[in-house]
Formats: sequence, C-alpha cells, structure tokens
Amino acid sequence: MGFRGRSGIISLVGECLQLGPADERPVIMLLGPRGSGASEAHGALMEKFGPETPFAYVNLGGEQSLLPRYALALLARQLERKLPRYRRSHFPRLTLGLLASDHQLRMTSLAEGRRNIRRELDAFQEQAEARYGDYLAAFFEVAGGAVGAPDGASTAALALLRDALRRGRRRLPGRKFTSSAAWYGGHPLLRSRDPWEALVELNLWRHDGDEDDQERLDRVLFSALLEDMRSNVRHSFMPRSYLLLLDNSHTEYGRRFLDLLIRARHDDAVVAGADCDPLTVVASSNRWLPRWGPATGDQWPWRLRGPDRASLEDWAEHRPGRDSDDTWWYPLRLRDLNLDEVRIRIELELRQHPGLAPFTRLAPFIHRLTAGLPRAVSQVLELLRHSAVPTEDGAEQDRWLRTLPDRTPREGEDSRTLAEAALDHLLHGFDPAQRTALEECAAARDLSIGTRLLGSGDALFGEVRGRWLLQSPGTVTPSLHPWPRRLLLWRLAGRPDDWDAVHELLAEYFRSEGRTVQEMYHRLASERIDEVTGYLVDRFPVVPAAQWISEFNAITAAPNRLGQAGGPLELLAGLAPEEPPEAVTTASVIRELITVRWVWSDPLADPGMRLNDMIADGFNQLSRLRRNDIVALFNEAERYRHWRHPLTLAGEG
Repeated sequence: MGFRGRSGIISLVGECLQLGPADERPVIMLLGPRGSGASEAHGALMEKFGPETPFAYVNLGGEQSLLPRYALALLARQLERKLPRYRRSHFPRLTLGLLASDHQLRMTSLAEGRRNIRRELDAFQEQAEARYGDYLAAFFEVAGGAVGAPDGASTAALALLRDALRRGRRRLPGRKFTSSAAWYGGHPLLRSRDPWEALVELNLWRHDGDEDDQERLDRVLFSALLEDMRSNVRHSFMPRSYLLLLDNSHTEYGRRFLDLLIRARHDDAVVAGADCDPLTVVASSNRWLPRWGPATGDQWPWRLRGPDRASLEDWAEHRPGRDSDDTWWYPLRLRDLNLDEVRIRIELELRQHPGLAPFTRLAPFIHRLTAGLPRAVSQVLELLRHSAVPTEDGAEQDRWLRTLPDRTPREGEDSRTLAEAALDHLLHGFDPAQRTALEECAAARDLSIGTRLLGSGDALFGEVRGRWLLQSPGTVTPSLHPWPRRLLLWRLAGRPDDWDAVHELLAEYFRSEGRTVQEMYHRLASERIDEVTGYLVDRFPVVPAAQWISEFNAITAAPNRLGQAGGPLELLAGLAPEEPPEAVTTASVIRELITVRWVWSDPLADPGMRLNDMIADGFNQLSRLRRNDIVALFNEAERYRHWRHPLTLAGEG
C-alpha cells in the first residue's frame, strides 16, 4: 500500500518464485527516474519473500568500483543464509573459481602450477577463514558498501538483510573441491580439459591475461554461479528458487553485471540447451541501457509495460523469440502515485509522525504539485513535518504554501531549499551549464522544441529522455515530468529577463508555424493578458463551444512568474485591468476568466483550489452571452462547481 505499482510487482515475483526449478523466468527491470520508488520496491520484495526465500541485495550505484567477481561473491554469500525450511545453499563452483583466480599462483610453468594449485588454494582459503570466518565473507572487506539497505526499507527487511550478512565459519567442503574442479575441466570456454590445469588457466587470465581473457573469466564465473543454483535445487530439503535484487543497475558496473548474467543464462539455456537457472532477478535502472539501442526504443523489440498488470503470462505473450538474448528482459515502467496512494502514503507517515495529521487534507495539493513522484511526495511531507506551516486550512496556509519550493527544513545540517534538494537528486550528473539550459528549455511544453530552439540540441533532450525524466509513456507531447518542470520553471522565474526572452522566442516560433494556441500559451506566460483575451474573444462566436473550451484550457495552463507574496485572491488582484470596464461584456468576462483559471492552474498559486466557484461563475456568464451552443459552457460551470479531484494527472488538477 502506498507504493506505485508495488502490488503488481510483488505478484509477478511471487509467480516467478513458484515456478519449477527448470522453468524459464524473466529478468525484471524496474525503470523510472530517480525517486520513482524502485529502492522501495526492493525493500518491499525483501520483506515479503525474504523470510522463506534465499535473497541477495546488491546496490550497484555506489561510489566504489564493483567488479563482477566482487558482486558475485556478495550475492552468493547472502544466498547462503540458513532458512528454517531448507538446508543451507552452497556455491562451491563459484567459490572455487573465485579462489583460483584471486591470488597469483607462484609457478614457472603450467605443469608446476598444476602440482601446486591445490596446496595454494587450501592456504588461501585457510587465511580467509582465519580472518573473516569464510572465504566469501572476505569480499565484504573490499565491497561491503554495495550491500547497504535500500532506501525506505522496513525494520523487518533490515533484520532479514542483517541475517543474510551475518558472518560465521562456513568452510567449503573438501569433497566438493574435486567435483567443482572437474566442472571447470569440462567448461567450453576453457582450453584445458584437465580440472587443475583449467583452474591454472583461470589464474593466468586474471593476472596475466588481456581484456578478452578477463571477459572470459567473468563469463565462466557467472556460469559457475548458475550451475551451483541448478545443482542446489536438485537436492531434497533445498530451496526451489533464488531471488536477486539489483539496485541502480544503470551504472557502468551494473550494466556489465547484467550483460554477463543475461549472456550466461542464454548460453546455458538456449545455446547449450541446459535447464534454465532458478534465479529470479529484479533490477532497477533510472537510465535507458545502451545495449537496448537508441533511447527512442525504435530498435528494441520490447515495448515498456506498466507494473500493475505485470505477470508471467504477459511476459510470455510479448517476449521476443529465443534466438535473441533480448528474450529474457521484462521492462516495467514505474508509474507515479495516484491521489489515493498519496493519501495512503500520508496515513502511513502518521504512524511515526502524528504531527502530520493536520495536513492530511493537503493530499490533493501534494498530488497536483508533485504529480505523485514518490520521492517528491516524501520530500514535501518531510518539509511540512519540520516547518512552521500554519495548520489551519485558510488564507494564511495558502500564503505559506505559495513559497514552498524556497522553504528549508528547520532540522538537520542540509541547508538546501526544497527546490535545490529535489533538483540535485533528479538531475544528478548534469553540470551547471546543462541545468541552466534545462531551466530555459522547460518553458516549452514540448521539450524537443525547447532544446532545439534554445540551442541545446539533441544531446540535452536525449539525456533527459534517457533518464526517464519525460512524462510517462502514452503522452503525445514529449514533456518534462511535471515535478522537475515545475521546479525548473520556479528557478527560471528568478531570472525575469531570461523568462521573458525565452517565452517571447517560443511565442514567435509558434506564430511563424501558424500554431496560435501554443503562441498564446507563451504570451500569457509573459503576462500579455490583453493579447490572449483578444484572441479568445475573437474565437468565441466562431468555433463550437467545446473547441473554445479546449483552446482556453490549453492556453491558461501556461506557467507564471507571479509574485511570491499573497494567496490566490491577492494574485488575482494584481492581474486586474488598470481601468475596470463599467459594463459586463464578453471581453471583460473572458479576461477575468483567463486570469482566474491561470492562477487556479498553478497548485502553488491556489493550493486549496479556492477559485473553483469563480471559474464556474465565469462560464455561467459566458453561457448567457452566447446565442447558441451553450450546453458545453453550462457543463463546464458544473464541473468546476462540483469539482472532484482526478486520481491521476491525466487531466487537470
């Protein structure tokens, strides 16, 4: 509850874990921008399945380098956790391969290495056990930072993770040393058929080999992990499946890990015709992976799926043919929280922070403001919890919320404002020049037009698209996600000259293209209200009412740089004409309706949507001023007078 699409993801993973050990299963990819809740999903999966399923969590987005061998050791060590229903899992082939390639063997010839290898491997293992308790635990010394808990993990999930990481003496059984070596002697990537010479070959690849040798070594180690899993599930009183959670797999080391894992599975299950491994993989990425081709997705056989209806049946129906290793992916585009889920998130926060109780009524405002991006919702709630915001619903609270992006929590060492903290997280990796350019490009609803006209080119647009920062799939216009766009425009509003110049440039572009509605959108953003009024007054008697309303709504959704002082009524007062007309005319009604709906469209300008009745009155007045086709105007008045908040931001509000 409270996490976007989490129930569908949990259901899908449950299906995968219940499959037979040899059944094929997907590599589930959770895709979305930073803050879209993938880490929370990892924590939820850990809590749900961890008590009865061997699982491993690896964060591939840390600052330290995480070579594939380190990641394999970390996950195997976690999967060895003892569960009440099963015997402990062991990974003898992987452990032996890591051990054989770890320290450089002292030898002058391959034959000498063959004679000495078993003695030296025993010595290496005993040294590791004496210091760390077991060999795999030694890898926590160099890569332990990659197993920290995911953001938002519950107390129960943290306890399970600590149990999986508990150190203890776990010696590799000696009798498996020989059988594991024999497996290496039969591996197709190794030239030597002699088991011990094959291990020497691994050692030479690691310490004296070139880049191709290193690649072969990693492929062999991944194959060893999967074979260990297949071997484990064949025995009685052993787990039938394993769960691997890979956070931030878009990094260099994450991409390499996924590439090696996919290739190892494909080589075993398709090329060699062996059983599929019993590993369910859930990976998260806030980047488009380069191996999928251009971020347009045109060259990738997959089309993104939503998480709510994800299932094995859906994967089987849409997966590409098995001749390509793309067949193993199952990409799920994470969605934002809907209004009910925002309410649930606030209710869940109340358990630990009862001081948030007065702000439960602000759920519609928070949803409008953030578009339901999970981390954004949490950031706003944290700010409300730590700030002296008026608790009573009314004008004083509206005025406080008007400047929310510039507010700083009173507690903690972080002195950044909400806008700074949120943008630093969302735009991690963008340099200052790119951020400044993006502030200007955000003025355009169609970001591709903004980047082209304002000189940023395809590179900036491609970077934004590749980071999933565009609005969810299904929208016709490639717009920035509403939350970062709102914050970027807030920053641009602090540069008034640049604001006017950007909107003037965009307005002139759309004028030259004959797209007058889009032109008026930018004229209104520049507060050229009389020009916009003239256009809508001229259109009012000559187009059907429904079309006029559509154009009106599109134009009055324009951003604004109105002053930060005052609530919605004060903002409206500043937009009134210098000389109000003496009589009610179509022009005077339309002008007032434009300004009211323009302020209403901005959740920071009208947090409580207090201008609904004024908009309804304006449409009622227009219905009396029009000679025919007035039903649509009556209906629009009723819509605002009896407003019901939409669950998602597919519509207004």
